[in-house]
Amino acid sequence: MVKSTRSSKRITESLAIIEGLSSDGGLYIFEKFPTLNLSSLLHLSYQELSSYILNLLLEDFTKEEIEEVVHHAYDEKFDTKNIVAFHSLKDVFVLELFHGPTLAFKDMALTILPELLRVAKKKNHIHQDTLVLTATSGDTGGATLSGFKDVEGMKVIVFYPNEGVSLIQERQMLSFASKDAKVIAIEGNFDDAQRLVKEEFQKYPKLSSSNSINIGRLAPQVIYYVDSYLEAVRTKKIHMGEYINICVPTGNFGNILAGYIAKKMGVPIHRFICASNQNKVLTDFFLTGVYNRKREFYKTNSPSMDILISSNLERLLYLLFGENKTKEWMESLVKTGEYHLNSKEKEALHSFYGGFATIEETLDCMKKVYDEEHYLLDPHTAVAYQVYQNYVKETKDTTMTLLVSTAHPFKFPQAVCEALQIEEEDSFEALKKIHQKTKINIPTVFSSYTKSKKTIWKKEETKDQFDQLMKEFGYDQN
Repeated sequence: MVKSTRSSKRITESLAIIEGLSSDGGLYIFEKFPTLNLSSLLHLSYQELSSYILNLLLEDFTKEEIEEVVHHAYDEKFDTKNIVAFHSLKDVFVLELFHGPTLAFKDMALTILPELLRVAKKKNHIHQDTLVLTATSGDTGGATLSGFKDVEGMKVIVFYPNEGVSLIQERQMLSFASKDAKVIAIEGNFDDAQRLVKEEFQKYPKLSSSNSINIGRLAPQVIYYVDSYLEAVRTKKIHMGEYINICVPTGNFGNILAGYIAKKMGVPIHRFICASNQNKVLTDFFLTGVYNRKREFYKTNSPSMDILISSNLERLLYLLFGENKTKEWMESLVKTGEYHLNSKEKEALHSFYGGFATIEETLDCMKKVYDEEHYLLDPHTAVAYQVYQNYVKETKDTTMTLLVSTAHPFKFPQAVCEALQIEEEDSFEALKKIHQKTKINIPTVFSSYTKSKKTIWKKEETKDQFDQLMKEFGYDQN
């Protein structure tokens, strides 16, 4: 069973995957966390480990259902048999999560979620079509559209901030547009898109979501933290039982929260290094205990992290402080734009370290790593690596650290060109120059991203236009 972060509401995992967001506005979270015997898992492939962990977390799914879901998700769609890959830099162990069909870590969950949702509907005797409503800061949109493509009984609407994603990300999303998949740019930023989605969930029942508010997104992300720890043991970087740190570039806090769940299941993680760009609301929160979204919003070269309202932080607050405090803080965030932890509550966050990197620091880090180790980072991973280096200088903690790499660098050619001092042209022409310099092959899937016409909604018209779109899809408010 899972429980809402804002009330005593409890439902099955399959129903939570269907609902996406709780009717009380809260997020679903697991009621209990099984303890893993890590030594017994060392011999498992990524697919076998996935089936094992998902069976533990999603209790109302059968073993056969989970195995079918994993088999369908983790197959030749990934360009490596092991689904994830690893790379050693001089001071970190890099976990590459960009080997899926849309070249971003969102594929790790969004190749599985459509199948989980399909099975969940069957288990709960739901036969009507499901509309999946999603807000994206860049990568979730493409991964959602890819994952749900051709899944029977599913329709998708994706909202993204106009001029707030990379050209590659935008073209990737638009290439999936169809009568059952709408892609819409809205004026504003990701928080505006996310707010729209949450408001419409309250207005229209029977919607679902592929955002990390859906627990079906969160569960598969736990797997790669367990696998990474096992791989570090297999390759003798650590001994079984030895602690590691994880450093994660994050805006919406879902990726790093999955690591926290892995720790609650027994993975020995010492510190969670939460890396932000100049939209450093999480850095300030972990430093001061005050969450304040009332600040200037920056468009940066790591656009997937251009976020001021980190939804998944609510789940961490619930796990640490319970539903009453969490509900109180979330209500304060809506009414006043901020909430405050007292000094004792702030102490409970001791395992989290928050840091940020500027646009210039991000570019410098990308250049330095490429020049010294001939390894190309995307800007989000570069943010994390810069924050990690700042963390070591500040704390002197040299615990082996897993650096989570969240996207293929070619998804952000403008940032790569600027970092490597390549004269920038059109993004697609720039890719050829990056290839010539780095000898990294341009992903073949890019050739399918055509220049398509986009739909833009003005901020003051979004709600009326959404109602009209829902009528087109055959949905009403009851």
